[in-house]
Amino acid sequence: MPKYNAFILGGSLIIGLSLFGLILGNNAIRYKEYERTVTVKGLSERDYKADIVIWPIQFSLASNSLDDIYKSMDDTTKIITSFLKDSGIEEKEISYSSLGITDKFAQQYGDQNKTEFRYTTSQTVIVYSKNIDTVRNLMEKISDLGKQGIVFTNQNYDSKIEYIFDRLNQVKPAMIEEATKDARGVAEKFASDSKSQLGKIKSASQGQFSITDRDKNNPHIKKVRVVSTVAYYLLD
Repeated sequence: MPKYNAFILGGSLIIGLSLFGLILGNNAIRYKEYERTVTVKGLSERDYKADIVIWPIQFSLASNSLDDIYKSMDDTTKIITSFLKDSGIEEKEISYSSLGITDKFAQQYGDQNKTEFRYTTSQTVIVYSKNIDTVRNLMEKISDLGKQGIVFTNQNYDSKIEYIFDRLNQVKPAMIEEATKDARGVAEKFASDSKSQLGKIKSASQGQFSITDRDKNNPHIKKVRVVSTVAYYLLD
């Protein structure tokens, strides 16, 4: 009898564990079947006017006399500075690059006899301003100074005009919200087409913000863009 009871007990345990495992397996399969998701991307894209303009005004001079080139540099710098101030640029918005003079006779290579001027130099007057419209209007009038004999150099990397947008932290919340709403609209359309209902968010990730020129003709208008990726549950 003890052996018989033990046999019955062992068989019952085996059967019970088998049924329990079968139930767990079926529930796991059923759970996976119900865990259906859709992953979509939402876009937010806006145009904003730049906040800061950096305008390097670079000019060059040449002479055979050091005294003359220093005097000409001072005179030209004063002319440009006066032009800027008279046009509405504040003194605190104007700065100057360091002065460097090249002595072509001191260079190791080159035919000195063919050199018209021994000394050459360039100077940059830099405008750093938040008054975008004023500065852009001045850019169109800077050629008037050329009539006074000032030679501007616009082909150098150092003379490239920059426009900066620094309000990203202010516009981030609204743009993230907009991108999330856009993603939900896409997900709802997908759910409707698949005869399902949209559930809660399973996961979400914010893409990196990008700031670019709207187009090559309007670099002072910046295009701010972000793409959010959101995964939703789908319900029957």
